[in-house]
Amino acid sequence: MRLQHVSVAIAPDGAEAARAFYGGLLGLDERDVLPKLDPARFIWFRAGGDCELHLMLLDEPPPAAPHFCLVVEGDLGDLRERLEAAGVETRDSTELVGRPRFTCRDPFGNLIELARLEERG
Repeated sequence: MRLQHVSVAIAPDGAEAARAFYGGLLGLDERDVLPKLDPARFIWFRAGGDCELHLMLLDEPPPAAPHFCLVVEGDLGDLRERLEAAGVETRDSTELVGRPRFTCRDPFGNLIELARLEERG
């Protein structure tokens, strides 16, 4: 068993902000939604391999603590600097051995953990 996608709600008028944040700042590649789904109500991004992030344009507030984690292949510090330069507030999380990380919220209030998985011997 493995994770294939995560779905989160974003504001109904948030498509442009979502593409700027997830595509522009985080560098995820957008993909077409599957046939029979209304592309005006969903935005999908590839999130490594065949894992996807599905954004649903809904009038629904984000949950306070539930979150998803994106593993960063490049320099975690560079990504954090880029987010902060764009005005995104970042926060340190409890330190985990072999997993440097921080959190931020997307433009809609969804909590995101960004981490690097280090090899452990």
